[in-house]
Amino acid sequence: QVQLVESGGGLVQPGGSLRLSCAASGFALDGYSVGWFRQAPGKEREGVSCINTRVGLRRFADSVMGRFTISRDNAKNTVDLQMSRLQPEDTAVYYCAAVQYAEFSCPLVPDEYAYWGQGTQVTVSS
Repeated sequence: QVQLVESGGGLVQPGGSLRLSCAASGFALDGYSVGWFRQAPGKEREGVSCINTRVGLRRFADSVMGRFTISRDNAKNTVDLQMSRLQPEDTAVYYCAAVQYAEFSCPLVPDEYAYWGQGTQVTVSS
């Protein structure tokens, strides 16, 4: 059974950091493109970052460039999103997703992804 499970969300003060983890079961993430998305109340789901695990290419949304990093751990079969200098506007439910992507890149468009996790809440507030 293919499954993605996110963890690591929570409440953090502005300027703080959180590390989200996306764990896969039922398949190996190696060779997949894995994306992190977020959805705030009343807003559309938006791409935050993605990684093509086959070639190592990474992409970031302009809003998180320089603050977020994405990494993979083949041994643990996870892809992590390290978030720093968090701001209230980063508050959202964060989702990870995976797809076997033929291009040497990774998409930041939700419709391109086949498998999704259930999401983890990130709240940035003082």
